[in-house]
Amino acid sequence: MEHGGDADMPRSYRSTARFLKPDPRFGSKLAMKFINQLMTGGKKSVAMKAFYEACDQAAERLSDVPAEEVFSKALENVRPSVEVRSKRVGGSNYQVPREVDPKRSQALAIRWIVDNARKRKGMPIAKRLAGEFVDACNNTGASVQWKDNVHRMAEANKAFSHFSW
Repeated sequence: MEHGGDADMPRSYRSTARFLKPDPRFGSKLAMKFINQLMTGGKKSVAMKAFYEACDQAAERLSDVPAEEVFSKALENVRPSVEVRSKRVGGSNYQVPREVDPKRSQALAIRWIVDNARKRKGMPIAKRLAGEFVDACNNTGASVQWKDNVHRMAEANKAFSHFSW
C-alpha cells in the first residue's frame, strides 16, 4: 500500500561528505564544499571559475601568500569557536553559550563568507569574493565582524553557561 511521500527517504540527516570529491586545482575537499555553497542553479563550472578567480585576485592583493593559503587562512579567521543556543528553562528562554562543533564552525564560516560576498553589490562575484577573502585574511570585514558578534553574544551570556546540556 502506497503512503504519501518517499518511503525510502531517511527521517534523519545523512551526510553526503563521503561522496564529495576534492577540487581539481587544490585537491581540497574543503574548497569543493565552498564551491558547492557558492554554486547557484546547479552551475558548478561557473562557481568553480569564480572561486579560482577570487583566490588568484586575493593572492595578488596579499602578494606574499599563495592562493590556496589565502582561502584556508580566510576560513580559519572566520570560524567561530563558541555560539549561543536558546534553552527554555522554567518558562523563560536563555541564550546559553556553547562550544561549536568543528564541522559546524567550518560550515558557518563558509556560509558567512559566501553570504557577505553576495551582499557586496556592483561587481562580479569573483571580485566580491576576493574582497571578502582579503578582508578575512586581515581579520577585518563583514564575515569576521559576524564571528566577533557571535563571540560577543556568548561572552555576554556566559552567566547562563550552567544551563548547557
